[in-house]
Amino acid sequence: MEAVIARQYGPPRQHEIAEVPIPEPGPGQIQVRIAAVSINPADVRLVSGDFRAAIDLPFPHIPGNDFAGTVTALGEGVDRPVGEGIGHDVGGGASWDVSGGVGAGVGERVGAVVVGGGGVVGGGGVAGASGDVGAGFGEGVGGYSVGDEVFGFATPRALRHMGSSSLSTGALAEYAVFEARTPFLAHRPPELDVEQAAALPTVGLTARALMASADLRSDTHAGRRVLVVGATGGVGTTLLPLLAETGAHVIATARPEDADLVRALGAKEVVGYGDYPAGVDLAFNVVVAGDALDGIAAAVKPGGRLLTITFPPPPAFDGIDVRLVLDMEGRFGGMAEVAADAVAGRLRARIDRTYAFGDAVQALTDFAERHKTGKLVVRVRSRA
Repeated sequence: MEAVIARQYGPPRQHEIAEVPIPEPGPGQIQVRIAAVSINPADVRLVSGDFRAAIDLPFPHIPGNDFAGTVTALGEGVDRPVGEGIGHDVGGGASWDVSGGVGAGVGERVGAVVVGGGGVVGGGGVAGASGDVGAGFGEGVGGYSVGDEVFGFATPRALRHMGSSSLSTGALAEYAVFEARTPFLAHRPPELDVEQAAALPTVGLTARALMASADLRSDTHAGRRVLVVGATGGVGTTLLPLLAETGAHVIATARPEDADLVRALGAKEVVGYGDYPAGVDLAFNVVVAGDALDGIAAAVKPGGRLLTITFPPPPAFDGIDVRLVLDMEGRFGGMAEVAADAVAGRLRARIDRTYAFGDAVQALTDFAERHKTGKLVVRVRSRA
């Protein structure tokens, strides 16, 4: 099969498309023929060497976390109901110490565990989201059959020590192998096309988790001033409509040329990066490194809250509640909940550009070097 290959640490321009063996599924795993993949920060940052001290990445490495495709082979036990011992080489719960040195932007994955100035919390409903919070590892995960259409999120196997239940051989390839028993994979509804399904996993999970952590409700929080820093990225463009639905007064950071876009997505005001208004009730940071939040924190009024998804973990700031939102277990819901919200029209990823598989290296390079408004998607094969 063909796959995008990184042979050493460095920028994505050094990657290549090469022939490699098709991976075969082991116990508790599924093989998927990939239809589409979207690019995330981890796809670029891991191979850049930024986190080399914390993560020993083996080479050759195939990037790609978010995907949609078709099940082509099953490992032993995958067609059994959950609870009959499926699963292979995956730890059950999250045990990652977030005080470690993994830097900003190792994916935009966030969710159930919230740590920071306000301590650790969990649970809470997602405004406008379907499904039950607290599904946890493996709950609600059914069996798979050859021919099933699936989509989801999975991290490289080199990150297994971080406690993720969802690991893969890398999705930027014609075929990949995934762990079946995880809330971060699900059947793709026919109403959800493959490109949208590939674009949604990380940003959908993140947006749902942030909304649950903020606990914004239209009946009690209408008119609250909410700042979104990083509003034009994949997470930001997914989050803005959810915030607007609560009746919040949304203030979004954007370049002048992107102002009309963020307003169309629900922003009432548009400001430049660093030009934050004072006295906001709540701030979401989805782009600035966790150790550089002073300016955003200064914009939050006393008693307000700052939610961030970037590393390193944020320091405490006097008078406000600062929290890092991180989920390794799917307690705020998994891919089945993302699918349900997408079908219901409550959740949608904005796709900036799409690429043919032959241009996958260019897609990774553009992600690293060019401004984008939303997600970049690579079509691995043509599909109806």
